[in-house]
Amino acid sequence: METGKRTKQKDKRTGNRLVMAVILCPVITVLLLNSAQAEDFVFPSIHIGTGEIGDAGQFSVLLHILLLLTVLSLAPAILILMTSFTRLVVVFAFLRHALGTQQTPSNQIIAGLALFLTFFIMMPVWQKINTDALQPYLHEEISKEAAIEAALNPVRQFMLKQTREKDLALFVKMSGTAKPRKPGDISTSILIPAFVISELKTAFIIGFIIYVPFLVIDMVVASVLLSMGMMMLPPVLVSLPFKLMLFVLVDGWHLIVGSLVRSFMGV
Repeated sequence: METGKRTKQKDKRTGNRLVMAVILCPVITVLLLNSAQAEDFVFPSIHIGTGEIGDAGQFSVLLHILLLLTVLSLAPAILILMTSFTRLVVVFAFLRHALGTQQTPSNQIIAGLALFLTFFIMMPVWQKINTDALQPYLHEEISKEAAIEAALNPVRQFMLKQTREKDLALFVKMSGTAKPRKPGDISTSILIPAFVISELKTAFIIGFIIYVPFLVIDMVVASVLLSMGMMMLPPVLVSLPFKLMLFVLVDGWHLIVGSLVRSFMGV
């Protein structure tokens, strides 16, 4: 017993020494740096301040860089809210839920498909922007303000074509501005939110239409399983192959993508 106690006390003292050594090592290292190597070690200094810019061109370059970074940070929001991307990605999400395939196709595939379809649908708008705004500005034929206005007009025309008058009237009323006499009088800050809620409403309508046939299949399978007494078997597990078979037989991707593209082109 005494031998065991002595061993425990010895181990305890050894552990305390190790803890003290671990604690004192950084302290000793700092003291050595301050005493022996203080003269050789140089700490860097950082200066933050404002000064005068001698060249006006340098200031203009800085403003251009700041403007470019701002546009790049807003590019995802511009792509999502001012193009066909919103309707496409919402419809594809509804389709995946209606099929009941969980994460197939994945979010990356849905976003990528919606992105490239957006490029395809918006191609006439991009071409018009390039012809009317970008190329004249690069050739110094028009000013920067005129280029921005010329680039915004095709996008506004696209949004006005897809926006409901009821949604426009809502935001005009909430903004407290006068009733516009023509489409050109509508502010862009009013047009963008009206376009977004119009796109969401259209996407939800299309999603409901897509959901109906798959919902019928789920109800039929659930009724058959209940009549057969298979209450412990999940209906979704049985209905999924039938829904996939129906979707493949009718060439669902061709129909849905074609209908979505035609809905923007007015064909």
